[in-house]
Amino acid sequence: MKWTLRSGERIPAMGFGTYQTQDTALLREAVRAGFRYFDTASFYGTEEVLGEALSGSGLGREEYLVATKLWKTEMGAERAREALENSLRRLGLEYVDFYLIHWPKPAPDAAGWEELDLETWAAMADLQREGKVRHIGVSNFLPHHLENLVKSGAPVPEVDQIEFHPGYLQRETLDYCRARGILPQAWSPLGRRRVLEHPAVAALAEKYGASPAQICLGFALEMGVMPLPKASSYERMRENLAAQELVLSPEDVENLAAMEQAGWSGEHPDRPRVRT
Repeated sequence: MKWTLRSGERIPAMGFGTYQTQDTALLREAVRAGFRYFDTASFYGTEEVLGEALSGSGLGREEYLVATKLWKTEMGAERAREALENSLRRLGLEYVDFYLIHWPKPAPDAAGWEELDLETWAAMADLQREGKVRHIGVSNFLPHHLENLVKSGAPVPEVDQIEFHPGYLQRETLDYCRARGILPQAWSPLGRRRVLEHPAVAALAEKYGASPAQICLGFALEMGVMPLPKASSYERMRENLAAQELVLSPEDVENLAAMEQAGWSGEHPDRPRVRT
């Protein structure tokens, strides 16, 4: 299974998230398991270890995709360019496949965020034209953040990485992305593991003979969302990838979509974080 970007390029249906992953051997296990899309960020502090894992993986550069993100303090034309150079150095790469703005605002109450986003986005488009970035996108952007870019006539983001899992769908953002050919990606697709114990998820896991994690990942795929799960063992990695073969009934997908809020991280781009 693959996703087709608006540009026509096809990419893996599932990626590997590297947040809080500082083990080179574990990341090499992700390569061995079959992952070919790796998501990192300057904020994660995992770029260097990911670069080491990939450089020793035996894969050619054209055989894997790397996405990284610039942090809230790296927004603006000059800072964005400098941030990418630093990320490339840490990764040991000449280019990244995807470069994303991590959050739409430096702070929830930040004034002038619209202009800052546009300035940052223009710099990223320049970096794309220069060949240092193949695709540009955003993360945690809601419809009004995305519309700020779209209405300016700037390039439309190719991806928007948001928190998505049963119990937290962000439907308005999904609908906006679908209407404009933006591929939604899911961080925390397992709901910080809290969702895995939800009765609705557990019941479907029993029904389909699958793990609760596979139910969550299969749900994301059915909803047209690219999940970016983490895993701490080779067996879990293979299990997660196998979710691509799971076919949930439309009724079960709708029941999961109708779940009450569960597993939310407490993060929101326009509000202070809620401790959950």
